[in-house]
Amino acid sequence: MKPFILASGSPRRKELLEQAHIPFSIQTSTIEETVEEGLAPAEVVQQLAKQKAEDVWSTHQESIVLGSDTVVAFGEQLLGKPKDEGEARATLQMLSGQTHSVYTGVAICSAEGTITFYEKTDVEFYPLTDDEISMYIRSHEPFDKAGSYGIQGFGAFMVKRIVGDYFAVVGLPLARTIRELKKFGIVPTL
Repeated sequence: MKPFILASGSPRRKELLEQAHIPFSIQTSTIEETVEEGLAPAEVVQQLAKQKAEDVWSTHQESIVLGSDTVVAFGEQLLGKPKDEGEARATLQMLSGQTHSVYTGVAICSAEGTITFYEKTDVEFYPLTDDEISMYIRSHEPFDKAGSYGIQGFGAFMVKRIVGDYFAVVGLPLARTIRELKKFGIVPTL
């Protein structure tokens, strides 16, 4: 089996690949991420995932490299990680009682070529009170997460329903990723 590298410092992606029993190492991409104007969210996450994977692969060409990126979209608005408490509060107020979409893109690079794919999951929030939003912000969980929340942590209390892949919301569509990695000879080892 060729060496397999995760081109991400995300602890959530690391945990998901460990859960899948796939041996890997981590090499974080240092590329300055750029996105073309006017792209749909699905195209944005695939483009960013590909940039990360290709950046790491360029110095590890004997390996299989996986890059991934996640964005939260509310209508046409992309919601990244909040810059501060005010932005986190505004985002959570906007998502309160509403349905938004989470897009996670994946790129797998090897000497044989690159594949990209994405998963879209719709997430509906319960209506949130100002006190609930303040409590969540005090947890500090919103600050390193797209859309200002983490479904796998304390933020789960806000989620009424999801339609799609839960793991894609966490940061990596695990079942699809395992199937795609198999094409590159990367398989779970038990």
